[in-house]
Amino acid sequence: MRALTSCCIALLLIGCEKPADKPEDTTVGEAPAAEAMPAGTSLADLAGTWNVRSTLDGSDKVITYDIATTEDGSGWTLKFPDRDPIPLRLVATEGDSVVWEAGPFESVIRKGVQVKVSRTVARLQDGKLVGRTTATYEGKGADSVATLTLEGTRAP
Repeated sequence: MRALTSCCIALLLIGCEKPADKPEDTTVGEAPAAEAMPAGTSLADLAGTWNVRSTLDGSDKVITYDIATTEDGSGWTLKFPDRDPIPLRLVATEGDSVVWEAGPFESVIRKGVQVKVSRTVARLQDGKLVGRTTATYEGKGADSVATLTLEGTRAP
């Protein structure tokens, strides 16, 4: 978690650097076309149920679950097969990304072990929900964190 926090702080500091002075353009002619900014993703774009497959990094272990989302960010849930829904907390939406957290809950990967918190950063790409999840487990050591890559498709 410290590594994730450190990376976020470093990216924030890099983004806040003062841009270098650009030399004045003395050429005459047509101005270049402005680059199109990527469109942001709204909660309405994400609203619905998503069938998700997450793959544990460095493994062939695949976990399937559903995520139910709403347009206003309330009542989001994660539902593993044969388990009660787990509430999701919407943490942030910025540009094309959305961040949510869940936990604590019993791990699907490690039976009998509690996930303190799982944090997912995801975005829409070609109509699919794609992203990364970091799960932090009770306890300390190298095995107290797992990362997963997710891909979700909208449920019919």
